[in-house]
Amino acid sequence: MRRTRLDTATKELDPPFAIVDLDAFDLNATDLARRAGGKPIRVASKSIRVRRLLDRVIERPEYAGVMCYSLAEALWLSELNTSEDLLVAYPTVDHGALRRLATDEVARRRITIMIDSVEHLDLVDSALGAHHPDIRVCLELDVSWRPLPFLHIGPRRSPIHTPAEAGTLAARIAKRSGFKLVGVMAYEGQIAGLGDNPPGQPVRAAAIRVIQRKSGPELIERRTAAIAAIRRIADLEFVNGGGTGSLELTGSDPSVTELAAGSGLIGPTLFDAYQAFQPEHAALFALPVVRRPGRRLATLYSGGYIASGTPTPDRQPRPYLPEGLKTLGTEGAGEVQTPVTGRAADDLRLGDRVWMRHAKAGELFERFNEAHLVRGDVVEETVPTYRGEGKNFG
Repeated sequence: MRRTRLDTATKELDPPFAIVDLDAFDLNATDLARRAGGKPIRVASKSIRVRRLLDRVIERPEYAGVMCYSLAEALWLSELNTSEDLLVAYPTVDHGALRRLATDEVARRRITIMIDSVEHLDLVDSALGAHHPDIRVCLELDVSWRPLPFLHIGPRRSPIHTPAEAGTLAARIAKRSGFKLVGVMAYEGQIAGLGDNPPGQPVRAAAIRVIQRKSGPELIERRTAAIAAIRRIADLEFVNGGGTGSLELTGSDPSVTELAAGSGLIGPTLFDAYQAFQPEHAALFALPVVRRPGRRLATLYSGGYIASGTPTPDRQPRPYLPEGLKTLGTEGAGEVQTPVTGRAADDLRLGDRVWMRHAKAGELFERFNEAHLVRGDVVEETVPTYRGEGKNFG
């Protein structure tokens, strides 16, 4: 029984605390590699935020490089020799970090920053001056679905949508001194980050499946044409695409050379909403019972670890073990207390643990200084999170 095993492994710890079940984590890493179909996977650090776990994944032959979420983070990981290949997945306007990059020869060789406009190049020039060493850049291509002129389905990211726009921007980058175009990223968020089987929402599920079925072929055709246009101008080192939810589709695109994934290693609740795969629940956090206010009620200490995104119920953490508990609609998960209800609550005593799952992957570790790595029924190692190392890149 998993609950007994986890309680035994952590019996000396006082909750709240976070754990990663290494058996589940490793199974997820293996399954992601299987789904990638032989293409290398770049690890999305935003979904991990624990260096020991990043190292654990990068050591595997199926994984190559890190997708960072800020330039400051990439510089830190470079200093620690975490990886020789660090892609910053979001554009940076951090002048201080850009100046550090420009003066660090090793970091310039390892780090690639994201751009989607000439204005991003102008900003780098404003931070570093007109004459600066070559900065490696990656062009982000928008692969949202636009079936009608007024309808945009997918994340609001790059303004570069068509192959012609991609070729034009690539040509303008090539003419600028101080920049080297080495890669392209194209993230299909309407597939990779949108579960096609949301619980209790059959109409929404059907609509999502239609969107994904129709947008997939269109994005492969358009991305292939865009990459061809860019390759006529630049000698690309990589073309990155996908995410945990779209590995099979993106892997089938011949224009893509590598995939990206991170959340699938952790298995947060938002990834319960996919039909094609089910990650193991690798990361959990334990909250203690501090009150028993009534029948079928128990109140837990802390727990209001709400995930980013839309302010909807699916962003709340969810009781996991013992089975049969749920949060109250009138209170939800709170900063100092989280009431839960259900038949299982009657068996809980003060000090007992309720194991919870977070809605998103790495965001859980912004709440804890440590992650306890569990193997079987023992804590194999306790390691710092980014937060525990004094790093916050949000």
